[in-house]
Amino acid sequence: MPEYTVGTVEEFEENERLIAEVKGREIGVFRVDGEYRAYLNWCNHQGGPICKGSLTGRQTAKFDRDTLEMNLEWTEEDGVLVCPWHGWEFSLDTGVNLTRSDIELPSFPVREEDGEIILSF
Repeated sequence: MPEYTVGTVEEFEENERLIAEVKGREIGVFRVDGEYRAYLNWCNHQGGPICKGSLTGRQTAKFDRDTLEMNLEWTEEDGVLVCPWHGWEFSLDTGVNLTRSDIELPSFPVREEDGEIILSF
């Protein structure tokens, strides 16, 4: 599989992205918990530029049946990638859609080597 250098370690802050063009396709490369993830800049819903979307968290709710109380908690800060076209949400770590686990963003192997970020495509 051919490999392409798409950037350097210095270009990435935690949970930030670089969008590179490789063989005529846009690939979003993200740094997540010190590791790198690469996704095709194409949302499964209607082809929107998913990798240009906002990074956010999510609010989870827990309902206590005994007390009938609901507790809301903000989680996954900057760990959710939101498509700018229609709001579909994906885990930045796995590329899996948050409401339909059978849908994933197309991904590519990516690694850091000698200070460079290398994408296999």
